Amino acid sequence: MSIRQFIGVGDDFCHHLTIHHTIEERHIFPILARKMPAFKKELELLTQHKQIHNGLDKFEEYLGQCRSGEKELRMEEMKAILDTFGKVLWQHLDDEVHELRAENMRKYWTPAEMARIPI
Repeated sequence: MSIRQFIGVGDDFCHHLTIHHTIEERHIFPILARKMPAFKKELELLTQHKQIHNGLDKFEEYLGQCRSGEKELRMEEMKAILDTFGKVLWQHLDDEVHELRAENMRKYWTPAEMARIPI
């Protein structure tokens, strides 16, 4: 894989994660927040999104500098940026899985209600 392709993979990662979180925040979390405290505005999952996106912004800026030739791509520099939000990203994934597991969903939603959620 060329450096240009590698930077493209990084760009794709940032883009897809941003789209994923935007869909969650605008369409999915508001529905789940009706009954599930973990999805209410400014609670842990949304706070995690903000922390992740602070790191993603820095990562996107770095990739742009590498793409333009302003900086040379250095794995240790890239890793340092990724490490600023990696821990919270993994925790966020674990927390979402925990909140959306079937046993937890049954506490808040009936099967009929779940079937009507436009997700």
